[in-house]
Amino acid sequence: MTDLRYPIGTFTKPEIISEELKNEWIDTLENFPNRLESLVKDLSNEQLNTPYREGGWTVRQVVHHCADSHHHSYIRFKWALTENNPLIKAYNEADWAELFDTRTAPIDISITHLKAVHAKLVYLLKGLSDDDLKRSFVHPESGATVGLRENIGVYAWHCNHHYAHIENLLIRKGWK
Repeated sequence: MTDLRYPIGTFTKPEIISEELKNEWIDTLENFPNRLESLVKDLSNEQLNTPYREGGWTVRQVVHHCADSHHHSYIRFKWALTENNPLIKAYNEADWAELFDTRTAPIDISITHLKAVHAKLVYLLKGLSDDDLKRSFVHPESGATVGLRENIGVYAWHCNHHYAHIENLLIRKGWK
């Protein structure tokens, strides 16, 4: 049985991130907002308020989480491009997911936000040089240095990870 928390597994950084792989990841980022919108646009409020797994976030919370997380990612890219290996600001995803807006707001707000953030992010990523992609930031929780080339993959994985949460729920419930 698939682990409902990690339906596509966890992100594993490839030893070599080829130009082809980087471009595949950027394509994933470019297409994610429309793919997600197509997946959730016809769901009822009851369906949007259904957790993707027992004890997990609702579909609505997952959609809003993606917008919040990817907004942070965009900012992290900008910090790494304008500062020398900056220590980024983390945020408490679980607490953000429990805020009023994340639990109740229409998902169209976050779909629109994702479209804008991803358009900006993809435009930025497509214009980065190899030297730009060697830049990095430090994550305060793990202390790990994360390179920008790797971070593209992390967020492509993140798109597919949460898409699979929702898609698997829809399949299990017979809604798709």
